[in-house]
Amino acid sequence: MSVLRRAKTWEISESENDSDAETKPGLKPDESSQTVTVKPAATTCESSQTSALSPPRQHGSGTPSPARKRRSKEEMEADRKEAREKKEAREKQRAARAQEKEERRQEQQRRREAAEHLKSLRPENCLKCLTVRIDPALLQQGGSDFLLDTLAAFEWRFSIESQQLPHSITWTRDLPQGEDGRGTAEEEQVVLVLRLTDFLDMVISVKKMLDSDGEETGVDSFLSPLLECLNRDAKKVVTLLVTDCQPDYRLVACGVHLLNDTLQSKLGMKDLDIEEILVYLQLCKNISLVFLDDWEEVTNHVCAVTKALSKRPFKLLTERAELPFCVDGSWASGVRAERDGSGLNQVWSRQIQQLNRVSPAVASTVTAAYPSPQLLLQAYQSLGSEEDRKGLLAGLLVKSGGKERRIGPEISARVYRCLTAQNPQLVLD
Repeated sequence: MSVLRRAKTWEISESENDSDAETKPGLKPDESSQTVTVKPAATTCESSQTSALSPPRQHGSGTPSPARKRRSKEEMEADRKEAREKKEAREKQRAARAQEKEERRQEQQRRREAAEHLKSLRPENCLKCLTVRIDPALLQQGGSDFLLDTLAAFEWRFSIESQQLPHSITWTRDLPQGEDGRGTAEEEQVVLVLRLTDFLDMVISVKKMLDSDGEETGVDSFLSPLLECLNRDAKKVVTLLVTDCQPDYRLVACGVHLLNDTLQSKLGMKDLDIEEILVYLQLCKNISLVFLDDWEEVTNHVCAVTKALSKRPFKLLTERAELPFCVDGSWASGVRAERDGSGLNQVWSRQIQQLNRVSPAVASTVTAAYPSPQLLLQAYQSLGSEEDRKGLLAGLLVKSGGKERRIGPEISARVYRCLTAQNPQLVLD
């Protein structure tokens, strides 16, 4: 590689200095006579080449670092084992958090489903799930349109379809998806609407069947399907509505006495025969008998049954809960009273709480003023008039929730009657 060589120094002649001085009058004579020295470039190039070829030097003292210590196989294996343990611990923590999150999600889902199920059991929501099914044969009777107009006015669902039992009205309930594997369930209630003449024919058929040693071989057009329906499902509850009756039939014991007169006069039956027929229908076959005047009363009965069916699921749910009049306590049998007398004050307080609308704060106020029933009875005996005894506790102050109020004369009088009344049948409230 050829190296460009330059002169080390340049000498400026006096003529050049003079010309420069003339062109640059601002320069001093001493400055113009100085010699400019330029370092050779070759030295710079060589130094740059040398620095490029030489290894980089470390900053600092310039002493080399000590050699890195090599780890043994045991140390490396221990490090790998520790790393695996840390990784497994992280995975376990991640799995535990995921499981906890899933459990919370499932718990929220169960609570949401329970709330929705409880909401669906309310009567106003159960009404939307009920369907009133009416046999087409009933529409041939005069006044049956009143039933349809009433159901439409209430915006209740109803359908006109053939029933297994002619002249009957049944109910179906929509089930939530996944419950019993079915979409609908048929209710146990069945209403059979018959005219008085049809009912008398049924009574004659029942009498003939009972006379033939109980063989269910009734030839009546209503009795045979009725007995087949009850034999197929013994849980069915059939209500027999007899329409087109005179008003006198419904005045005396649901028309039983006047029905006896009619059967005796027209059919020649005895009282014992009629009683046997009614016992068979009501007790043996669980058939209720109701005498009605017209279809308006039939409609009222159907609406009452529909409302009762809508309230039944919620009532069944509330009946499973604890009794509302029982006092809450940590011990199932109440408060335990020891031999030394400890616990008697709590027993006295719980006894007062059993009264209606008596809160624990009111009971505590009474027991604080009169620690035992005997002291309260002595206070009653010390008063002269009945009114003073009834109002003895009315002025006591009850502190609850940062507020003060008086017990009042009503609770005071009930406590007095509870402790002093001699009549066991007396209603305290």
